[in-house]
Amino acid sequence: MKDSKSALKIKQLISVFLIIMTLGTYMGLFKTNERQIQISKFETKKEIEKLEEQETIEVAQETIYEREMKVTSRSEINRDKKENEIPQAVVKYKKIEEITISRDMDLSLRCGVSKEDFNKLMSNLRVDTSGFFKRNSNTIYELCEKYEINEIFFCGLIAAESGWNIASSHRNANNYISMMSKGKLIKYSTEAEGLEAAAKLLHNRYLTKGGSCYSGKTLSAVQKRFCPNSNTWVGLVFGCMKQVIK
Repeated sequence: MKDSKSALKIKQLISVFLIIMTLGTYMGLFKTNERQIQISKFETKKEIEKLEEQETIEVAQETIYEREMKVTSRSEINRDKKENEIPQAVVKYKKIEEITISRDMDLSLRCGVSKEDFNKLMSNLRVDTSGFFKRNSNTIYELCEKYEINEIFFCGLIAAESGWNIASSHRNANNYISMMSKGKLIKYSTEAEGLEAAAKLLHNRYLTKGGSCYSGKTLSAVQKRFCPNSNTWVGLVFGCMKQVIK
């Protein structure tokens, strides 16, 4: 009986041992599987991160490429636009030898040459014994542009009223077309001031419709109010104009 109990205890111990061994094996396998799952998850996460990083790089590269394409396209559009743009009207100037004048010309129309050529014309003006016209060529050109006066007429009028050498009375007053006040020449501070006063007077009063002395835009029309008592004024001014382009 005693042996039976011992045998039973041994069997129970063996069963417990087997159970423990089985549990141990199972736990070991569980831990192994858990570790493998963790490793698998880690590797999967790593691969995902790697893929995401790769996708980020590819997206960034595509963005850069698209930006470059846009810039290139814009440049090409701008270049094509510039090539296809209609150029603004280019002013076509006359040559000096193409300048024409007449007694019945419109004195408010420019002679048509560039400032450079007008300066050249004034520099080669032989009758300019005082150098007045050469010295003031830029000013004369710009004033005629501003006040719509023919440059050749303006120079011819100055020469007719002051002489090519510029009479001392006109030179001292900086008054070149005999502008009078109370029987005396009006005085101006500088040559430029006197020239602008002359151009402004001609434009506002003689060459613009509605002006107080307007009778027309030809020499004979201006003469009616500018120098009404002279029969030689038109011929004198026109003769000086011819000398300018001679």
